[in-house]
Amino acid sequence: MQINSMKNIIIPNQTTLEKAKKCIASGGAKNLHLVSDFDRTITKAFVDGEKVPSMISVLRDGNYLTEDYAAKAQSLFDKYHPIEIDPNISKKEKRKAMEEWWRTHFKLMVKSGLSKSDLLSIAKSKLIKLRKGVKELLELLNQNKIPIVFISSSGLGREMIEMILKRENCFSPYIHIVSNDFKWDIKGKAIAVKEPIIHLLNKEEVLLKSLPFYEKVAERKKVILLGDSLDDIDMVAGFPYECLIKIAFLSYGIEEQLPSYKKSYDVIILNDSSARFVLNLVREIIK
Repeated sequence: MQINSMKNIIIPNQTTLEKAKKCIASGGAKNLHLVSDFDRTITKAFVDGEKVPSMISVLRDGNYLTEDYAAKAQSLFDKYHPIEIDPNISKKEKRKAMEEWWRTHFKLMVKSGLSKSDLLSIAKSKLIKLRKGVKELLELLNQNKIPIVFISSSGLGREMIEMILKRENCFSPYIHIVSNDFKWDIKGKAIAVKEPIIHLLNKEEVLLKSLPFYEKVAERKKVILLGDSLDDIDMVAGFPYECLIKIAFLSYGIEEQLPSYKKSYDVIILNDSSARFVLNLVREIIK
């Protein structure tokens, strides 16, 4: 294992990484695309010392919906989160629990009066902050016409992610978002969530082949994957890639989780650090 000269960068096997870099670089920019999670991967996990687990937590902890929403949402978290992180529970059982959690929470959000104006307000929140280097990375991808596919289980969905990227002036035609989507009435109130529902443990079931942008990445078989959980590596399950570099952002529970991350990822970025390693990697590959 190598701890890179860049602070907080761990490379479990430098030889494996260099081999993958060489393979990806041989195809140039025209054969590359990125696949990424959003919460805690593109965004920071801590802002001003405060832990920000996800965009949905900003909704839960704010005064956006009905008075009883926050308590009910927290109750769901207290019930299902321990199942999510329990290593002794099978993935099958966890999947079932995550499906229940997401569906129940979406129904609660609709019942509690979620509106498009709430999304616009949350998109302005200072608690949702992109990592340093992310804007430059997205600009580099745009300049070189390299697609990036965000696959997110976010409870606030595709529109929220798009709003945040537009807020930061870094949305482009080469960004594709796969996430949950609400159905809205004519007044902008949420009335339901579109199927299929994407949660933490079913990202590998996302059938990219069925999505309108698939042809834009189908022949780009050199892939860089960005995630923050062990399950994020499933985002490329079923995609016939030739080369793959997997990069994780591990910001808390480091001591307990690092051994598992070193087995699953080629690079681990610790302590809520910047995305500059990824930026420099892409720069190096496309030269």
